[in-house]
Amino acid sequence: MKITFVENKFKIAKRFKDVMTEKLNKLDKYFGETASARVVCSKQGKNEKLEVTITNKGLLYRSEVTGLNNYENIDLALPKLEKQIVRNREKLTQKKRTAPKNLGFEFLDEMPELKLPEIYKKKVFDLEPIVLEDAKDAIERLGHTFYIFLNAETGKVNVLYRRNDEKFGLIEVNF
Repeated sequence: MKITFVENKFKIAKRFKDVMTEKLNKLDKYFGETASARVVCSKQGKNEKLEVTITNKGLLYRSEVTGLNNYENIDLALPKLEKQIVRNREKLTQKKRTAPKNLGFEFLDEMPELKLPEIYKKKVFDLEPIVLEDAKDAIERLGHTFYIFLNAETGKVNVLYRRNDEKFGLIEVNF
């Protein structure tokens, strides 16, 4: 697995890189050498944040944890990743109707539950063209974390969302 470390207002120690590389390489049994991992370490006030993203054959697995130090964060992030990987493998093997391979888990104690939540509510609404500033006002007024709208300036469907740092993110959808 190819591993890239990114420092974001945080200096990553060589020991941390060695520990993280060793632990991430345990997940190679799920992917082989084709996967790539991106590890982002940052500082948020007194806490340290660890983001781990693994990509393999078009699939993305991601875990983000915040804690007092990133060594403890490793033990929180990797089980989350392995759970995502195992769930995805189970879904694929169920589609193929073959028995799942029990590879022995590295960071999990037991098989995660594979039942996906059901859709319990459906909303339908018409998109009226509005400008980005009006969408910002709407998200504030409604108190939601996201707002879907037809951008009057571009003619494309956009999703405006509130990030954890209280800034806005914008997703533009191409058809």
